[in-house]
Amino acid sequence: MILQNDLNSEFIRTGYMNQINTKERLVGLIGPRGSGKTTLLLQYLKSDYDIMDSLYMSADDIIMSDTTIYKVADEFYSLNGKVLIIDEVHRYRDWAKELKNIYDSFPKLKIRFSGSSMLNILHEQYDLSRRAFIVKMNELSFREYLEFKYKIKLDSYPLSNILNDSVKISSSMISKYSYIYSEFKEYLKIGCYPYFMEIPENYSVKLFNSMQKIIFEDIPSLNKIEFSNLSFFQKLIHKVAAAKVPYKVNLAQMSAELGISQPTLYTYLRILDKSGIFSAIRKYSDKVSKKPDKLYFRNTNILNTFANEFDFEIDQGTFRETFFVNCFEGSAYYSDIGDFRIGNSIFEIGGKSKDFRQIQNVENSFLVIDTDMTMNERKIPLWLFGFLDK
Repeated sequence: MILQNDLNSEFIRTGYMNQINTKERLVGLIGPRGSGKTTLLLQYLKSDYDIMDSLYMSADDIIMSDTTIYKVADEFYSLNGKVLIIDEVHRYRDWAKELKNIYDSFPKLKIRFSGSSMLNILHEQYDLSRRAFIVKMNELSFREYLEFKYKIKLDSYPLSNILNDSVKISSSMISKYSYIYSEFKEYLKIGCYPYFMEIPENYSVKLFNSMQKIIFEDIPSLNKIEFSNLSFFQKLIHKVAAAKVPYKVNLAQMSAELGISQPTLYTYLRILDKSGIFSAIRKYSDKVSKKPDKLYFRNTNILNTFANEFDFEIDQGTFRETFFVNCFEGSAYYSDIGDFRIGNSIFEIGGKSKDFRQIQNVENSFLVIDTDMTMNERKIPLWLFGFLDK
C-alpha cells in the first residue's frame, strides 16, 4: 500500500501533470521504465482527490492472481469511487479488453493507467484508440534534472529561440547558475531518471537492473518473444556498446553474424527502440524508409551504464551525439553534411576546439559545442538543448 501522505510532491513535472489532469475519462501514461510514471500518478491523486475517492493498484501485484482488474473496478465503483489508477497495466494479460469493459460499464469513473513505452494502443483489437487519451512520458530533461535537484523553476525554449538567441540565453543562465556546466557533466552520467536523488553510487546498478527487466520481463510479455531468443537482444546491446562510435546498421551483415533472418533482426531492433533502450535514426532523404541507419542508446545514462558493465571506454563524440539525439525524440536525421539535420537546419557536434570547416558554406548550419558558453550565435552550447521546449 502506498500512502499519499508519504509522497514527495515537491517536484512535479507540470507538463505531464497538465496532460493527465483532464476531463478525459481514460488516460494512459506511457513511457520507459524508471521515468517517473508511478510518482506522477500518485501526485495526481494527492493533488485532486480525497483518499476515500481514489484507488491505486498495480497490475502485477500478487493479489491480482486471485481476481481481475474489472472485479476490482466494479467493487470500487459500487463504493462511489471516482478515480482508479492502474499501474504497470502491461503486466496484466487481458489489460486492453478489461480497460474497455471498465470504461463502458462505469460511466462516472475516471481511469488512469501506466504502461511500458512498447504498448501500442492503436494495434489493440478492443478499439482503445477511440477511448483512451495517451500521454507519452520521457526521462528527465537536463532542465528538469536541475529543477528537481535544486528546487528551482527554469524556462524552456523553442528551437527557434535556441538557434537565434543562444548567446543571450546561455550567458544569462551561466551568470545566474554558475554550476550549470558542471551539473551537465553529472547529468550525462546519472541524471536522466528521478532516482538519481537516492544513492548516486548505486545509480548505474539500479539502471542496469532496470534494463535487464525490460529485456527479460517487458519484451517477452509484450511481444511474444520466446525466452530462448532473448539472448539476441543482449548480443545486440553488446554490439552497439562495443562499437564505441554510433553504430551504422547493416542488416545483412548483422543478421549473418547473429544467425537470424533480416526480418527478425529488424523486428528486434524495432523492439529495442520502442522499449527505450535504443534510439534508431535514419538518414535524411526524400525516399521514405523505415530501416534504421544508425543506432544510439536512448540516453547517455544507458550508454554509460552498459559501457561500465561491459568494461568499454566511451567515445566522447558518441556521448555528445547521444545527448543531442535524445533531445529531439525521433525528429533528428543523420546527414552527410554535418552530423544531423533537424528541419532545415544542419548541426555539427564537437568539443570546445571544433571549427566550422565541415559546414563552412552550408546555409542554416550550426556548431553544437561541449562548453559552458560561447559568444558566437552559430556556436551553441550543447547543454542548452536540454532546455528545449518539447
